[in-house]
Amino acid sequence: MTVISPFRAVRYNLEKIGNIEEVVSPPYDVIDAGGQEALLERNPCNMIRLDLSKNIEEEGMTDRRYAGAAELFRQWQEEGVLLREDKPAFYIYEIDYRRPDGKMLTRRGFLSRVQLAEFDEGVVKRHEKTFSDVTSDRLRLLDTCQAQFSPVFSLYSDPRGEVMQLLEKAGGEPPLYRAKDRDGCEHRLRLVTDPKVLAAVQEKFQDKVLYIADGHHRYTTALQYRALVRERQGELDPTSPANYTMMYLCGMEDPGLSVLPTHRLLRLPGTKAAADLVQTLQEFFEVREITNGGREGLLEETFTMMAAGEGPGRNTRFGLYHPGEDRCFLLTLKDGVMEREAAHRPPALRELDVVVLSDLIIDRLPGLDQSRCVQGDLLEYFSSSAEALDTAVKEVRGVGREEEITPLLFLMNPTRVEQVRRVADEDLVMPHKSTFFYPKILTGLAINPLQD
Repeated sequence: MTVISPFRAVRYNLEKIGNIEEVVSPPYDVIDAGGQEALLERNPCNMIRLDLSKNIEEEGMTDRRYAGAAELFRQWQEEGVLLREDKPAFYIYEIDYRRPDGKMLTRRGFLSRVQLAEFDEGVVKRHEKTFSDVTSDRLRLLDTCQAQFSPVFSLYSDPRGEVMQLLEKAGGEPPLYRAKDRDGCEHRLRLVTDPKVLAAVQEKFQDKVLYIADGHHRYTTALQYRALVRERQGELDPTSPANYTMMYLCGMEDPGLSVLPTHRLLRLPGTKAAADLVQTLQEFFEVREITNGGREGLLEETFTMMAAGEGPGRNTRFGLYHPGEDRCFLLTLKDGVMEREAAHRPPALRELDVVVLSDLIIDRLPGLDQSRCVQGDLLEYFSSSAEALDTAVKEVRGVGREEEITPLLFLMNPTRVEQVRRVADEDLVMPHKSTFFYPKILTGLAINPLQD
């Protein structure tokens, strides 16, 4: 049974900080050193001072680092920079944004506490693998600060949108906050405290399953923290905050839910002509060269043709751009290839574009394999096709590289939500960077305290 709970969030006091946009931050795992400095320059009370970025070497992960964040969290509450909500609440969280194709959308969800469940219980399901070096940093921060700064992003099924209808009727106006992120997306937070509505929403969730969309490491960290507290204190009261984690919950049928593709820039060792690549790929793919227009036009037409062939029951399609020769190709998987060449994989994985790419291309090109891609710098991921194209073109010049390479840009279709659900239902794991749910949730609109 899924148990969700309203909570009394800790959140920024506008009278003290002025502009909410100056203090919220992107998720910690997408902030580099330059981004961290930019956030601190905007406002000394920016969330990055609490939700420390992971952009630090292991030797820098000292007790002093985490204790400093905890002391600052305490100080900001004492000074009134951060305030505690008076009543338990759910927080409606809406985002207006523009997709890369230009379409304007609004994604609707809400923030809640969710009772933790081990993955084998089938209440909360995952589709990604987690890494211990990431969770160890987050666990120390969570344990020291006794607060969760960043929510887990999860999906649930609600075809008629009943949950959000209940919440929106009771949602306070005007919003507590309006904040634009660095991509121009507008984030709004609204308060729901009506006990009858809170209870009705809780009841709606009892028979639902939650699917983690983004934040697998955060959820795993919460499980580890609960185990740590149990070691120290014994069995916990069911209402203990250590038994819960903060989640942003969004209906998987929400018309504003978007999954964007993650394109791959492959640095193939040595020199490889496009004609030789095509000859190799024709064993598994129908290959069609795109010839109309300049460089950007080639990619635009390729994306159009990829989208036309996308959907359940249709063969995988993706694009291949060879920047060294300025040539672009549409690759369409031939019938029966994955059933023959990847029979060891479950059907739910065989239909994923990223699995087709890894099994039929990356694992089979000479001098290249998945392990070298993961351990080295041979594979880079981009959510922006324009940024990927720019980087691929620069790679042709080989600036600063001793090893001769052939850069190849693979243009991907997004993984569909129903594919995420199927993989999670079958307790399988997708390859790295298979999904990119957009926009990201801001850190700092609401904090989940672990001491009531």
